[in-house]
Amino acid sequence: MDLLTPLGDMLASPLMRRALLVALLVGLSAPVVGTYLVQRRLALLGDGIGHMALTGVAAGWLAGAAVGLTPHDVLAVPGAVVAAVAGAITVELVREQGRTSGDVALALLFYGGIAGGVLLIGLAGGTSANLTGYLFGSISTVTTTDVWLTVVLAAVILGVGLGLRPALFALSHDEEFARSTGLPVRALNITVAVTAALTVSVSMRVVGVLLVSALMIVPVAVAQLVARSFRATMALAMTIGVVVTVVGLSITYFRPLSPGATIVILAIGLYAVVSVLRPSLRRPAGEDPHLDVDDDVEVREAV
Repeated sequence: MDLLTPLGDMLASPLMRRALLVALLVGLSAPVVGTYLVQRRLALLGDGIGHMALTGVAAGWLAGAAVGLTPHDVLAVPGAVVAAVAGAITVELVREQGRTSGDVALALLFYGGIAGGVLLIGLAGGTSANLTGYLFGSISTVTTTDVWLTVVLAAVILGVGLGLRPALFALSHDEEFARSTGLPVRALNITVAVTAALTVSVSMRVVGVLLVSALMIVPVAVAQLVARSFRATMALAMTIGVVVTVVGLSITYFRPLSPGATIVILAIGLYAVVSVLRPSLRRPAGEDPHLDVDDDVEVREAV
C-alpha cells in the first residue's frame, strides 16, 4: 500500500502523465532508428545531428524573440527539427560523394552545431545557460503542445522505420546488393538520415542532445547480445527503450535526479548485466546473430 500511494500520486499529476507519455514514445521510437544506424556502423550519427539540433534550438529562440513571441523558445523544437534534418541530409550527401570521410563530416557537425548554438543564443539576448535544458533534457517542462508534436514525430518515425523495414534492412546489410536489385539507394539513405534527425528532435526533451545518441544505440547494443535476427533485435530494443525511459523517469519523480542521465545509466547498466550473463545465453558455434531466417525474409520482401 505504501508503494501504491506514491505511484497513484505520480499518475494523478498532469505533468507526470505528459512526461510519461513522451518518455514512452521516445523509448519506443528511438531504438527503431538506432537499429539501422548500428547495422550501418553509424552509431555516432545521432550525436552529430544532436549538435546541429542545438543550433536549430537557438535559431528558433532568435526567431521567437525577433517577432515578440512569449515564451521566446516557443519555436525552439521546430527550429531543431529543421536544423537536424538539414544537417542529416548534408552528412549523407557528403558521405555519398566521398569527398570527406564520414568521421570528418560528423566532426564538422559536432563543432559547428555547438558553436552555432552558443552564437545564436547570444544574438537572441540569452546565454548558454538557456540551452542547458536542451543539452541534458528537461522533461519536467513538457507542455501539451510538446506532447502532440512528439506524437506526430514518433508516428512518422515508427511508420518509416517499421513500414520500410525490408528495404532499409537490405540497404543497411549490403548497400551494393541493394543497388544491384534496383532499390532507390540514395532516397533510402536520405530517408534514414531524416528519420534519425526526427528521432533526435523527439528525444531532445527527454534525454537532451548530449545523450540522445545513447538512447538510440544502447538498447540496440543490449538487444544484439541476445537476439537472433535483425527483426528480433529491433523488437527487443524497442521494449528495452520503453522500459528504461519509463522506469528512469519514475525514479526521478521520487529522487531529485536528472531524468536523461538516469535513463542512460539504466540502459548502460542493463548492458553490463546482460554482458555478464551472456555466456549462459550463448548461441551455437557459427551461428550469425544478425542474419537469421527472419533476415532472409526481410531481403526477399525488399526485392
